[in-house]
Amino acid sequence: MNTSSTAHEQPGDVPGLRIVELACGAPSVHNTQPWLWRIDGMRIELYADFSRQLEVADPSGRNLVMSCGAALHHARVAAAALGYPAEVEYPTDPADPSHLATLRLTQRPRTPRAVEDLAALGQRSTDRRRFTSWPVPEQRLAQLAASVDVPGVQVVPLVDVTSRFRVELLVNRALDQQAADERYAEEHQRWIDRSQVDGVPSAAVPDLSGHPHSQPSRFGPGETSYEARELVENTDGLLVICTDTDDQRSWLLAGEALSQMWLAATVDGLSVVPLSQVIELPSTRESLRLEVLGGLTRPQIITRIGWQEIGRSELPRTPRRPVEEVLLP
Repeated sequence: MNTSSTAHEQPGDVPGLRIVELACGAPSVHNTQPWLWRIDGMRIELYADFSRQLEVADPSGRNLVMSCGAALHHARVAAAALGYPAEVEYPTDPADPSHLATLRLTQRPRTPRAVEDLAALGQRSTDRRRFTSWPVPEQRLAQLAASVDVPGVQVVPLVDVTSRFRVELLVNRALDQQAADERYAEEHQRWIDRSQVDGVPSAAVPDLSGHPHSQPSRFGPGETSYEARELVENTDGLLVICTDTDDQRSWLLAGEALSQMWLAATVDGLSVVPLSQVIELPSTRESLRLEVLGGLTRPQIITRIGWQEIGRSELPRTPRRPVEEVLLP
């Protein structure tokens, strides 16, 4: 982790740079890191960087804003752990849709969870190696779902065979449709080995060249989608993050919920792999909403939950941009 940006901060200083640095470790679509920050004393502002939007896979900007939401929650956790818990304001200025949130810091004693929370921020990663065959108990999935307390967001465990079978069909349909469109593959390839500070290093992409169903995913390194095509047979847990409404604020809140659930899974020793393709296509997303979720909520992302046989310390890390590159004057 790059710590040079915080070297000049002295004890007692507001750790704004450190908070932003930890926030930037959040997951983002294709590791685009589509966020910008402005630090002004006890205030930190979060902006979406729409120049990093995936225009083919994410024309509405949903995944981009969700990525920013994950970074926002990471910032909240970091601020509280460092003794500066934040109140978050969500701007409503239609003239500036890029301004997503403002964190107003207050100084308080660190919580007993500070060490654990900082460790979780450092350990969280997108580990797309194949899960073990150990099942994730339904109780664990229910606990992960209950760990999310973001207003307007609910996390739905999919545990019955019928729901899992329908999701499998929809994932297969989405993968096939995207595989038939060269624009998806071209856009994906532009973010592989893009630079030393963003994009997905090819070393972090599992070698699936010999598998007939290998297919890239947007959130993180290459998706082991042959497992996505076999959800019913696998022992992976499935959680769907949903919102009451479907606008930019909802996407941001869904990203906060994704981060909250992911950090809880990290503490619990579980790995999380987002499945975004079925949400990216309007037809499969609507089928998921109606056929699996009863039409009562808006699905924002599906996540696979499972156990890894090898520790996270051996996993190649995706790069991050220096803090100076994501700061606004």
